[in-house]
Amino acid sequence: MRKIRFIKGEYYHIYNRGVDKRSIFKDPQDLLRFIKSMGEFNTVETFGGIYNISFQKELRGSTSKLVSFIAYCLNQNHYHFILQPLVEDGIKKIMHRLSTGYTMFFNEKYNRSGSLFQGRYKAVHIETSEQLLHSSVYVNLNDQVHEGLNEVWMSELPFSSFQEYQGTRKGFCDTSIILNQYQDSEEYIRNAKSVLVDIQRRKQQEKTLKKMIIE
Repeated sequence: MRKIRFIKGEYYHIYNRGVDKRSIFKDPQDLLRFIKSMGEFNTVETFGGIYNISFQKELRGSTSKLVSFIAYCLNQNHYHFILQPLVEDGIKKIMHRLSTGYTMFFNEKYNRSGSLFQGRYKAVHIETSEQLLHSSVYVNLNDQVHEGLNEVWMSELPFSSFQEYQGTRKGFCDTSIILNQYQDSEEYIRNAKSVLVDIQRRKQQEKTLKKMIIE
């Protein structure tokens, strides 16, 4: 049983990785399919597969969303989201659709079977404004936290919401809850880069300590 309780209007850091740390994105089409799923499955109404949802939305107009995406980063073998549930069980519903739908797509494409993700997704309740700001940096720049993890081709695709915060690309994230706490996006970017240095430093210290313990 999951101990955390999802409360409408609160914020949550959601993350998971491929089973056995395997790659969950092998080519650009995989990544774009996952991103499309993030948007298309985010609807209170359901009509079946991803393309059925797209078709029905064109007929009926936009529907109410399950969650608000605050930030995201898709890495070679794992992902990070910051989500705000807008309806009861919003996070549970979209994560079930996303995990199930993408796994079916991936398994059919690569002629495999079984789980793609490592168990149930992890969830952390973000309880303070400071934690939300820090989490937004950790998620937006997670590819830089794990330097050298991603393939070069990923840099040409919208694998992270950081460009939305920079104002250089439109997306589907609600950046206002973060950016409204700064004078402008440039101040947020400066703060993000400063926080990233601290995160990388702590990560390196943890690696060094772990190595010393093993030796």
